[in-house]
Amino acid sequence: MVTAVGLDRDTSWRALKAGQSGIATLEGFALEGLKTTFAAQTTGFDPTVHMDAKEARKADRFAQLAMSAAVEAMTEADLAEVADPYRAGVIIGSGIGGMLTFEEQHSRLLKRGHRGVSPMFIPMMIGDMAAGLVSIRYGFRGANYCTVSACASGGHAIGAAFDQIILGHADIMITGGAEAAVCDMALAGFANMKALSSRNDDPARASRPFDVDRDGFVLGEGAGILVLESEEHALARGATILGEVCGYGMTGDAYHMTQPDTAGRGAIGSMQQAVRSSGIELQDVGYINAHGTSTFFNDKVETGAIKHVFGDHAANLRISSTKSMIGHLLGAAGGVEAVICVLALRDGILPPTINLDNPDPECDLDYCPHEAVKQDVEYALSNSFGFGGHNVTLCLRARR
Repeated sequence: MVTAVGLDRDTSWRALKAGQSGIATLEGFALEGLKTTFAAQTTGFDPTVHMDAKEARKADRFAQLAMSAAVEAMTEADLAEVADPYRAGVIIGSGIGGMLTFEEQHSRLLKRGHRGVSPMFIPMMIGDMAAGLVSIRYGFRGANYCTVSACASGGHAIGAAFDQIILGHADIMITGGAEAAVCDMALAGFANMKALSSRNDDPARASRPFDVDRDGFVLGEGAGILVLESEEHALARGATILGEVCGYGMTGDAYHMTQPDTAGRGAIGSMQQAVRSSGIELQDVGYINAHGTSTFFNDKVETGAIKHVFGDHAANLRISSTKSMIGHLLGAAGGVEAVICVLALRDGILPPTINLDNPDPECDLDYCPHEAVKQDVEYALSNSFGFGGHNVTLCLRARR
């Protein structure tokens, strides 16, 4: 993964376990006039570490981030070659795609007219290009596309990749999410709809899920990629298995463009499906990586949904929102948070929710405040909910 607290998996994971915030005042922006002057940026990211310079120039930042995470994942998986490229595919979600390219090229259009727009504008902008470039890199000719469901995009991509393997269409899938939308248009749009925190004097403490003083989410960028493989195929080649995807659930709120259903029905159904499809009992779940955006409605609705689904067991659950440290990565959130869940299960360390100083009385579960918790957990859920009422929950299992 590539996040605001680390440009690779291990660096990110160390920082997350330590409760380190990657949220800071924006770099490379004219701050005057901005309602929100901070974000969770992947500062220092160099796309040419994993792409040649020419290829990188023809890719938007979200695709560069996806490639970096994909190369790291494939290196870890030791999958330089596959026997049948038609049984290997790529599904990478992105809620927005090449927004930086769109903003840049629109500016060129206004300044220089139609001839000023790059011939690479369209292929750099479209959201499927991360999956396309990764498939070209590895020669994977199986299912290859992008899921687009706002902040649920990464989670939906992993669910779709899981289905490809379960249905017998593939042995190997590269999947997850990537997003790079820290730009003037996104900052203005989210701020004007009052979705962003405006804690400009204290950025590191701005993302405060489940806290009574939360005032909006923090925009982030990054990528989280997993290599999914059928168990039979992985064991046959002696692969190191980090975790298991057991099942998933997905629902729609059918309620509002941006607000979650206040009764939490979509989130409830998503979690119930994930547990049911995995063939486990509610009490088997020990940890939930919450969607936990630090917005007024999401945090209390998600808390209520967890209580509804798990009943008395909700009090035994460990829950955390890693968005408190790396911000909200939109379409990449589900990918990054699935990686975090796998590492938490592998190591028996549950990352904290930082900045939870004054818990909202309506958010009264165990959110691992301030510090990571050492606890062996067998099953975890990862929740992702998106504008438009899209909900997805992944169920993951430890493989120690």
